Amino acid sequence: MGLVGTAAVRDGGAALPHGFWAAVRVWLEKPQVANRRLCGAAIEAEGTVPLGEGGEASRPLAAVWGGGSGGGQEGRAASAGAVELGRLWREVRGQLSAGHGHLPPPLTPWGGPGRRSKLRAVLRTLLPRGRSVGPPAPPTKELAVEDVDTGTVTFLPLEENSEGKYQIKKCNIYQIQLTHIKDEEWSVSVVAPFPEDWFSDGIAYPKLAWLGNELLSRLAKWSVEQKPSEFKSTLSLISVAKYSKVYQGLKEKYREMVKVWPEVTDPEKFVYEDVAIAAYLLILWEEERKEKGLTKKQSFVDLGCGNGLLVHILNNEGHSGRGIDVRRRKIWDMYGQETHLEESTIMPGDSHLFPDTDWLIGNHSDELTPWIPVIAARSSYSCCYFVLPCCFFDFHGKYSRRQSKKTQYREYLDFVAQVGFVCGFHVEEDCLRIPSTKRVCLIGKNRTYPSTECALIDKQITQYINNRQTCAVVMCDRRVGFNHKDHSDGVCKETDSELPENETDTAGTIWMPGFQPREKVEQIRNCASLPRDFVDDVVLNVANLLLNATPQKSCSNIHGGNMNTWNQGESLSLKEVAEHLNKETLKRLKSEYGGLQTLLKNNHQVFEVLNGRVHIRDWRKEKPSTKMKPEVKRRLSAEAFKTRLCWFFIHHPDGCSLPSESCPYAHGTEELRQSQIIKKKKYIQ
Repeated sequence: MGLVGTAAVRDGGAALPHGFWAAVRVWLEKPQVANRRLCGAAIEAEGTVPLGEGGEASRPLAAVWGGGSGGGQEGRAASAGAVELGRLWREVRGQLSAGHGHLPPPLTPWGGPGRRSKLRAVLRTLLPRGRSVGPPAPPTKELAVEDVDTGTVTFLPLEENSEGKYQIKKCNIYQIQLTHIKDEEWSVSVVAPFPEDWFSDGIAYPKLAWLGNELLSRLAKWSVEQKPSEFKSTLSLISVAKYSKVYQGLKEKYREMVKVWPEVTDPEKFVYEDVAIAAYLLILWEEERKEKGLTKKQSFVDLGCGNGLLVHILNNEGHSGRGIDVRRRKIWDMYGQETHLEESTIMPGDSHLFPDTDWLIGNHSDELTPWIPVIAARSSYSCCYFVLPCCFFDFHGKYSRRQSKKTQYREYLDFVAQVGFVCGFHVEEDCLRIPSTKRVCLIGKNRTYPSTECALIDKQITQYINNRQTCAVVMCDRRVGFNHKDHSDGVCKETDSELPENETDTAGTIWMPGFQPREKVEQIRNCASLPRDFVDDVVLNVANLLLNATPQKSCSNIHGGNMNTWNQGESLSLKEVAEHLNKETLKRLKSEYGGLQTLLKNNHQVFEVLNGRVHIRDWRKEKPSTKMKPEVKRRLSAEAFKTRLCWFFIHHPDGCSLPSESCPYAHGTEELRQSQIIKKKKYIQ
């Protein structure tokens, strides 16, 4: 039989059938979220096609699908390719069931008595990921035909023959079906007419079992998920096909950087993230040159360039530019003279403008992030910007939340976008394909005002920055209202005041006196730099507090057949623990990121912090990990065994809850082993 798999779906929220088509759209536009061997899909054309003979395909109808296509470039291509889609449709339907356009059983036929004579067709190209060895796999074309009335979408794989015409690869036809059983009960099925002939290439077409299990379960889940995303689709402003090609080329070109990375940060994350950002910018800039009729490649300045790899790649790819950062990195010496990097502090002001630069880049630029649209606006009328916000900073320091209905990340992105609008930019948002949770970028490449109004916009920017600073002071005493929806009027309504006269005069050089740039030598503040005796005292005090709290919890413990009780102590909230520590200790801990909680978590041998409550750790309850550890981690665990003294053996009134042979820590100095782990000298990235 041709049934590959069926998944039962219960729709308690009236999401179906609309949710099914939304799920199908995800599979059409973003197949990589399910099939990790693909990097995306390019929608080349889409529109309605006739069920009967003759007729051209119509232009795409966004209402049928919920709007848009997989990317900005693909959307324009889809509109232009409607006529070609009609021609392709006539070729393809003639190859089905003796030229009558009938689907082979057991697929659900298209149309029927009293049903519409139009179908919806989408021509897409599946783009494979690059391989570690060998040439990349070729892209695969596919025609998806959707029939709303029957609740089916049929996928017809296409192969191009020697004459340039497309033939259906019939062995790999499959259909996704939605069936309403009764009330809230539905089912989603995958059907293939020729399962015995199915050809799996392991990339675009996995095994049928994958379609019937992995894909089907995801479609069923997506169909009833009523959770609209806060963010745009990934790579919505550029061509996914172009991105795939450029990214694979850059990844191959710069992959050796992973092997020679001298920083203590994860080389794979940082190298491939910067490669992905570079690929995105190269395509974005190529499209800008086409739109504006430019021949010269854009220049740039990367503010807060960090390791400088993005600057290195863009320089190598023909774009003149430089990176500026407050701290020099070791890797800078490896790039060579063609990569232009400067160690300097950026203070937002008239002395740090870039009138001859086309683009300003802020890649995780932290304190400078909200300033970059301002610097771009004041550098020149033609200067554009690209920011990838990460840590949350306002003009004057840490960003303070003003809305509880949004996530902090979404609220901060809206703030940075609002800054761009105030600066007179048409701000666009996109989601990058990078190994990071903070992957939304904001782009300002077009202005909303004529060049004759630069002075007016500059005054608007000054007023906005001044009011943000005043609002920050006001919010120390009381919360104020803030309308994030109106990007052009995002100042606090309670204050129209200017800065004091002496501060406004200084703004000719520095736009916000008191701005704190990143320190040249960053202090480590994660409790790791606290003196050992201070940490030991805090640990002992907190442990005694928990052990002496009432009522005490005792657990039976069997050592060598003798029954005794082991005091687990009581659990207390972090607030309760803090109330029992002296003021000097708390003051010292507050100077560290994370404070008391970080110190307790760092001492995980003794404590367990769960949901804001502190517990004495009972090592008998520690479950071995169900996941197989990588060999390097297993080796490190073995090398660390018995290299530190057991805190419980020394300090706990009942000793250790584990016998010596089971405890990973040494019960006495005679059990101590020499550590085989050579500690790296830590550098600040």
